[in-house]
Amino acid sequence: MKQQIGFIGLGAMGSGMAANLLAKGWPLTVWAHRNQEAALKLVSAGARQSATPRALAEGCDIVLLCVTGSPQVEAVVKGPEGLAAANKPLLIIDCSTSNPSSTIALAAELAAQRVTLIDAPLARTPKEAAAGKLDVMVGGAAEAVARARPVLEAFAARIVHTGPTGSGHTMKLLNNFVSMGYSAIYSEALTLGAKAGLTPQVFNSVISGSRMDCGFYQAFFDFVLNRNENAQRFAIANALKDMTYLTSFAQAAGIANPVGAVVRNGFATAVATGHGEKFVPALSDIVAGLNGVSLVEPAAE
Repeated sequence: MKQQIGFIGLGAMGSGMAANLLAKGWPLTVWAHRNQEAALKLVSAGARQSATPRALAEGCDIVLLCVTGSPQVEAVVKGPEGLAAANKPLLIIDCSTSNPSSTIALAAELAAQRVTLIDAPLARTPKEAAAGKLDVMVGGAAEAVARARPVLEAFAARIVHTGPTGSGHTMKLLNNFVSMGYSAIYSEALTLGAKAGLTPQVFNSVISGSRMDCGFYQAFFDFVLNRNENAQRFAIANALKDMTYLTSFAQAAGIANPVGAVVRNGFATAVATGHGEKFVPALSDIVAGLNGVSLVEPAAE
């Protein structure tokens, strides 16, 4: 008999992941803090809905979280109607991008309550979430990861066991540091080019197909060149959150991370100037605008 699965966090990524679990035969219960539309769609496909995280935990063996970050994870786990209040053995799989130090501390606290917490953050996009082809980085003890693997396989094409609890979230921060670092570099390079009269089209004609090309570049430039708002659905505010977690991690580890600090401040500037809800490729327009240039060709008269 398949274990009962709970799912909390039905946003752009979570709704696709939950739909895959349901489609692949897992008995699913959901709790939605905000996205009732996604919850009702899953219920119409056969899922159950709980009134609180605690009620969800009472009927489940394994619970997946796909929320914004550590404060939301802690609230849904430790609150008076949180998962831990069910007071029963449980495996919690945190697919959020959380602060590794918070993850490690929370896992230790929950272990005393017979609850196992492992971290399983995600790479790729809502499109791959819907297609069941995400990349997952899993931190946890081997036996807990083995128990989680069949569940993760419902929405993942690649699962990498990174090490102990917290290592998945650490690897996710490094992954996002690289991608947000590219975003900052592309934005600055495009602005320098525009100032010198080099259009994004010329820039792309050199970089696209070269050794500097990659999947992330193509998604970023689908916005720059084609104005595809949905090319990369990751909010600038979330990028800042992740780079802030990276800074916290570097400080705790005693590591100098000057490049990370610069990247974080670039996103902090974008958020401080009112652009936090825009998606990451829009950073190119923000940086250009702050420097008095435009990356958009003027409309023909």
